[in-house]
Amino acid sequence: MTEVHARPRRSTARAAALLFGIAFLLVGVLGFVPGITADYDALKFAGHESGAQLFGVFTVSVLHNLVHLLFGVLGVLAARANGSSRAFLMIGGGIYVLLWVFGLAMDHDSPANFIPLDNAADWLHLGLGVAMIAAGIATAAADRARGQYPEPEKQGH
Repeated sequence: MTEVHARPRRSTARAAALLFGIAFLLVGVLGFVPGITADYDALKFAGHESGAQLFGVFTVSVLHNLVHLLFGVLGVLAARANGSSRAFLMIGGGIYVLLWVFGLAMDHDSPANFIPLDNAADWLHLGLGVAMIAAGIATAAADRARGQYPEPEKQGH
């Protein structure tokens, strides 16, 4: 007789980190696709001089796209464990809120705008940062309700 083991459900934190990671990967790749990125021929490595716009709205550069790809890889890797998933959501969200503040405080035509940022990206960064932090908090509560947080091996049973 064979024993059937139910596969444990992926924690909500891991699912959220994976979802955000995949979204970042997708946006990073799309930033290199002519047509989806308007004025692709004006794509620069970095700086506010880049004239390429993802979806015709968000100014992007090679560096900006690489940052999205890096965040995507980090999200996918973080999704392998509960703790790293929450850390990715909370710390990543905090970074995006700080990026929003930086974008608001900086002149978008200055050399300090090396990513580059624009008004549309600034507000997207706020929304993304708040969404990631909220996901980190909400997933901890959901996993706690299911007995998955803290992880069973850390509950002292």
